[in-house]
Amino acid sequence: MNQVISMQRIFAKTEEIIQGQQPAALCIVIDTHGSTPRKQGAKMIVYADGTIYGSIGGGSIEKEVAEMAGKLISTGTPAKATFNLGKDLGMHCGGTMEIYIEPLNPQKKLFIFGAGHIGKSLAGFARELDFSVTLFDPRDEIFRDDAFRGFNIFNKDYFQAIGEAVFDDNTYIVIVTPKHISDEDILAAVARKPHAYLGMIGSARKVELLKQRFLEENILTAEELSNTDMPIGIKFKAETPQEIAISILAKLIDVRNTSLSHNR
Repeated sequence: MNQVISMQRIFAKTEEIIQGQQPAALCIVIDTHGSTPRKQGAKMIVYADGTIYGSIGGGSIEKEVAEMAGKLISTGTPAKATFNLGKDLGMHCGGTMEIYIEPLNPQKKLFIFGAGHIGKSLAGFARELDFSVTLFDPRDEIFRDDAFRGFNIFNKDYFQAIGEAVFDDNTYIVIVTPKHISDEDILAAVARKPHAYLGMIGSARKVELLKQRFLEENILTAEELSNTDMPIGIKFKAETPQEIAISILAKLIDVRNTSLSHNR
């Protein structure tokens, strides 16, 4: 029997997908003619692993759309397709259905270590550009500012928080703590965690000294260091915390959009 799901439950699922980790695609019947198993407005969600939630009619049409949705999930590109149920799919009802397929990709997670002036500015800018932001800082007083309202927060020891946080291939990591030694220790702790991007603040001189020490002490490999963006951000004459945050955000956007274009 076809699984008929309410609009509210479908929308709740789409929000769950965007906030979660598993990509999917929303499939909507936008037009029908003649005899069809479902009518305009029917919806289903197809997950990357082939699991289906909801229904647009079952049978061959659902199988065909699910296969198409699976291919579109990897590209991130929406598409529209029209199916003649009799001629194209051998279904007895014989009408036509037009289906719109919209990939639903989880939000990129931004982990910011250090909630000082740069971290706070970056968090605010990044939220406006659809990153899911988590801030890490052990200082008791740091999150009293109303500017932090609505963010995910780890107000505890950095390394305890690293042990509790969930890192995945959608995670962007920015290290901007008040102390350079903290930056280095955090880099060593997170570099081998799953991530899409890892960047650390610091002068060119400090970065060179870090690389030398990490290699000499076998903390990270040359490849792992080369995959870390440091000094962090897009290079331009940034001076204020807000300007530095913008340079970092520009880099995050570049990495995110480059990744999306490679999948298309």
